[in-house]
Amino acid sequence: MLKGAVGLVTGGASGLGKATVERLVAQGARVVLCDLANSKGLEVAKCLGDEDKVLFAPVNITKEDDVQNALKLAKEKYGKLNYVVNCAGIGVAFKTYNFKKKLPHHLEDFSKVVQVNTIGTFNVIRLAVGLIGENQPNSNGERGVVINTASIAAFDGQMGQAAYAASKGALVSMTLPLARDLAVEGIRVVTIAPGLFKTPLLNELPPKVISYLESCVPFPSRLGNPAEFAQMVQAVIENPMLNGETIRLDGALRMT
Repeated sequence: MLKGAVGLVTGGASGLGKATVERLVAQGARVVLCDLANSKGLEVAKCLGDEDKVLFAPVNITKEDDVQNALKLAKEKYGKLNYVVNCAGIGVAFKTYNFKKKLPHHLEDFSKVVQVNTIGTFNVIRLAVGLIGENQPNSNGERGVVINTASIAAFDGQMGQAAYAASKGALVSMTLPLARDLAVEGIRVVTIAPGLFKTPLLNELPPKVISYLESCVPFPSRLGNPAEFAQMVQAVIENPMLNGETIRLDGALRMT
């Protein structure tokens, strides 16, 4: 299902998004790699092959024009769009109220996280499915797949994660209604909720902290590899019965 297909991946310059781009290209798909203009997206794209395989599109997912330009690029260069994988996102760590400093959570920080993680993701979806809907359905009646990236924080949010958990919880909540909205056009929607993965952010932590986090994961007791997230993306694409569901990818981790 991937050979000759066309995917669009947001947050594709690093972490889970980069691993997803790498896997899709390795399986024979062509990819529009979307990330911020100041990211390493162009460098990553060039490393993965020529423009017949992967293209970089500078995209702020909250900006309609940016997303439309990326979709136009996919249409003009590759002729279609089959799959969208939303990996772009941000986070902030701050408690609802700091009683020592008598300082409430900055509302602009909360708003920014929701604006990017929730509204930005929906912005990509609402625009991309129009192009996916132009495809001829396959033998299952399917035209394409949308895959979103939530987090186990949607279920097990930690202290200081009110904004992040809210933004990811919204992705979980919208998965089923999105799938129902798009079912008539043969477009599936699935969300992946990863646990602790080896992302650039976690890699910056001290070794002792990483060891502790690994010990919290029942099995396998380690951080997930971005390639394992990408493997799940491929599995979702290839299994036509996966739809309207959120899949936890976390080694049985339940944050206390």
